Amino acid sequence: MRTLALALLACFVPLTHAGEAVVERFNYVMADEQRREQASLAGQERAVFCSYCHGETGNSKRKHIPNLAGQNPRYLFHAFEKFASGERTDFVMSKLAQNLSMEERVNIAVFFSQQKVNPPEGATDAALRNTGEKIFQSTCTGCHGAHAEGMETMPRLAGQPDEYIRKALTRFRENDPSRAGSVMIGVASHLSAADVEALAAYLSQLKLTPAEEMANINRLRKTSAAAQ
Repeated sequence: MRTLALALLACFVPLTHAGEAVVERFNYVMADEQRREQASLAGQERAVFCSYCHGETGNSKRKHIPNLAGQNPRYLFHAFEKFASGERTDFVMSKLAQNLSMEERVNIAVFFSQQKVNPPEGATDAALRNTGEKIFQSTCTGCHGAHAEGMETMPRLAGQPDEYIRKALTRFRENDPSRAGSVMIGVASHLSAADVEALAAYLSQLKLTPAEEMANINRLRKTSAAAQ
């Protein structure tokens, strides 16, 4: 319980990597529809290399790669910055992030944040999904939201590929060095392999209602302005 409490507190720590200039840029872009559209179009142009793995609209083409659609733009920027600084490493992402300017990272993040998550394909065992839902509701909502829609510093999990969720949770659970320092290590250490399977089944099939999706989009547009 103490580990979970510390993890929940860490969810609300400000983005230490995002300086004042970045915060101001997000506030400026997200506060106006025309500026959002301009940033999104510029981001779409620059995100052509992202589309090979993450899809043209941020809906992953491979089950082991995460969706970027519908994510909070500041969360996405923060992820780019970690790859650029070497805090996180990936053969493709590390090189790509290092070649992006601050403005390009902002624009790409805005573009993907404005895209809709495609409905998940396939079906999973109902009992397994129910178990996953119970685990999620008792453990994960404080950071990832009641509908797994994500928050400013935590990713959206609803509709993510099951293989990606399984792989990510297993890395945290096994204290993978590439995830060192993440609050998720403490949380995932309490999960069994069966819990991981249940969460992957539940989250990969989780769809927000149209009203919940619209509320999430509106929240994303206002998050940066509210952060001032």
